[in-house]
Amino acid sequence: MRRDGASGVMLGGLMIGLSWPALVAAQAVDTRVPSRDDERAAQPPASAAAASENAQRTVDLVPITVEGNRLYNMPPSEQTGGYTVDAATVGTKTPAALRDIPQSISVVPRELIADRNFDTLDEMAEKTPGLRILTNDAGRSSVYSRGYEYDEYNIDGLPAPMASINGTLPDLAAFDRVEVMRGPSGLFNSTSEMGGIINLVRKRPTDELQGHLIGRYGSWNQHYEEGDISGPLTADGRLRGRLVAADRGTDGFVDHNDSDSQTFYGTLDYAIGADTQVSLAFLHQQRDISVNNGLATDTDGNLLDVKRDTYFGARWNDFDSRSDDAVFELTHRFESGGYGRLGVRYSDRHADYNYAFGGSGVADDNTLDVAATGGDIDQTALSADASYSQPFSTFGNVSEAVAGVDYKHYDTDTRRGRARLGTIDADRFDDLAYVDVLDSGRVSDNSTELDEIGLYSKLTLRPFARLALIGGARVSRYKLTYKDNRSGATGRRDDNGKFTPYGGLVFDLDAHHSLYGSISEVFNPQTDYNRDGELIKPREGTQYEAGIKGSYFNAELNARLSAFKMIDRNFAAGVVGESYSAAIGKREVRGIEAEISGQPIRAVELSAGYTYLHTDVERGDAATTFLLMPSHSFEFWGKYTFDNGPLRGLETGVGVTAVSDFSSLQGVEAPGYATVDALVGYQFTSHLSGQVNVNNILDKSYYNRVGSQGTFNFYGAPRNAVASLRYDF
Repeated sequence: MRRDGASGVMLGGLMIGLSWPALVAAQAVDTRVPSRDDERAAQPPASAAAASENAQRTVDLVPITVEGNRLYNMPPSEQTGGYTVDAATVGTKTPAALRDIPQSISVVPRELIADRNFDTLDEMAEKTPGLRILTNDAGRSSVYSRGYEYDEYNIDGLPAPMASINGTLPDLAAFDRVEVMRGPSGLFNSTSEMGGIINLVRKRPTDELQGHLIGRYGSWNQHYEEGDISGPLTADGRLRGRLVAADRGTDGFVDHNDSDSQTFYGTLDYAIGADTQVSLAFLHQQRDISVNNGLATDTDGNLLDVKRDTYFGARWNDFDSRSDDAVFELTHRFESGGYGRLGVRYSDRHADYNYAFGGSGVADDNTLDVAATGGDIDQTALSADASYSQPFSTFGNVSEAVAGVDYKHYDTDTRRGRARLGTIDADRFDDLAYVDVLDSGRVSDNSTELDEIGLYSKLTLRPFARLALIGGARVSRYKLTYKDNRSGATGRRDDNGKFTPYGGLVFDLDAHHSLYGSISEVFNPQTDYNRDGELIKPREGTQYEAGIKGSYFNAELNARLSAFKMIDRNFAAGVVGESYSAAIGKREVRGIEAEISGQPIRAVELSAGYTYLHTDVERGDAATTFLLMPSHSFEFWGKYTFDNGPLRGLETGVGVTAVSDFSSLQGVEAPGYATVDALVGYQFTSHLSGQVNVNNILDKSYYNRVGSQGTFNFYGAPRNAVASLRYDF
């Protein structure tokens, strides 16, 4: 709860004017969120003096109440700067202060993305507290939270599938910030994984002309070039546009593991009127990668002590992908303080790959079997959401109701092949003769369609100023269809009235701290068949979470301590000796998370967190438990900026990533590790700045992922340096 003096009470990001009848008669309350340059100081509207004069002349007006969500005017993180923001939209539909969302939320703003050179979502996740990645090529890794993989990512709240094997993890050049919610999110996204929601917030056109150019170069021929220009396109400023183009590439620290990717993003915003806005955007991304699928072990499952540039793959290993996203958004602010939004996203993806990797452990004579895979994936996704939010007064406090309908349709055609290519000397792996796996291997060909439409509502009720009670419900109709295109066999599962509840509360202890608790659910349709040849019922997940959140220095610093328990029921497990599966699985995850981000003292920015995770498999084969989740993980990054004296303009940063021991289902074990990163930057002029990032500065040799005896055992990157220049205009 924030109090803005005589102007009213700020509750959950909602403003209610309590006693300014004359001011309201003269001019609506300004609900703009001040910038960091204003130090977010609570100030009365600019027209306060004029309103006071009016009040002296007009003293008999009837008091009225003005309501509205000030956070709809929340500025982008590229404008506010720093390592935190005071609000998010992920998992809420309407903007809410981080303290007022009764689940774990992390936000990675643009300044932190730029300081650490995060070009892809998986690069960012690797250094974000509470997240874990299963390493692969950039854009092809798996992102996990609390033991579960994120299988979708949103653009401004609109979802589409995400899968590492399809290379659909996005680059970040087009986005202002990344919002991450942990745990089930069934109220607004019911047919999804238990890990939560990743929401990418687009860069928007600006009111004034601005732009920048970025160039980077570093170890292994790492390079990155970006151009970004934005501003008004008409004299009245009603039409604004933005263009972003980026190109990145590297030879990789592993032999032959080069990759290239490109991003193009364009968007237009048009003000139909003072209260109505329409936005159109197009995002194109493509990748070309010489695949590295990791190393083998020895035949006893022990990790190899070889050079970190060792490559267990063929020179012809290849992965190509492209994705196109189109986004439409229409918003309107109502005189009542209500807010309506219609959003639509269409995605079209294609990926094809063909690569070889280890198929066994390395024998004493230095030979190993060779496996290969090939694939061709076409996927389209359509998602739409229409919602309306309305703040209202109850018991002298501000409450809010949200209602809406959403729809998504995912259509995926997948051809995949596997092959065994004999035995080869490990030192001559890259001389392997070319094989087209889809023409010569065992090939599967299937199609999957998911349709879902849902009605949802959420009520945030404040019976008194310090307490927010949050309740919601969703009713979904979904249909999952699975077809084997080779045999013609089909499977279908649907539900015309799937009910998903949600409940939470937030209690403000004082001006800086809030206790919270929540119960959330989710379900996830499965494509495994039971004994009768029918698709198995969806998995169902429930999370119980409680904790305390803190917000300090006018939301310049945010902190969280959380405890959670997640129960996953009904997941499909293979029946021993049979070709079908059964819904016999049950597992439980418990953990603790601590996180802090923002500016604790002048000139210092930090982002840090600790996670403890414990998993139990209560029913089902032990092989259905989680992959590669360490019990303990820690992430820290801090930056100090010299803002006066002879070193004015100099920035220094340091980061530590540490995890405890972890292992794979196949019994390959890896010791814990800790790495240290560093940054030195300098602001040469008001337009030109530069920085040098050194990663793994102590040159720690470690494995950051392990898999089977044949593959998926990855070294972390050796020490490397990248220098960059940025010019702003």
